[in-house]
Amino acid sequence: MECKIKLFWDSDAAVWSATSEDLPGLALESGSFDALVERVKYIVPELLEIENIKVDYCDLNFVSERRDRVQMVG
Repeated sequence: MECKIKLFWDSDAAVWSATSEDLPGLALESGSFDALVERVKYIVPELLEIENIKVDYCDLNFVSERRDRVQMVG
């Protein structure tokens, strides 16, 4: 099984967020990108069990996006 995990930066809240159309119920946040990836890896087996999805493994495909704005001088 392969699951696409979307990681995106919320500049207003100053956190990384994770969601996935492949994993119903996945909605996590963390101030650290690496910490969020680890949290996702920890919670995926639990979400699959809740959804009664029986698999031997799940390949996680992390796709990240971060947008920022810079102030122009002059």
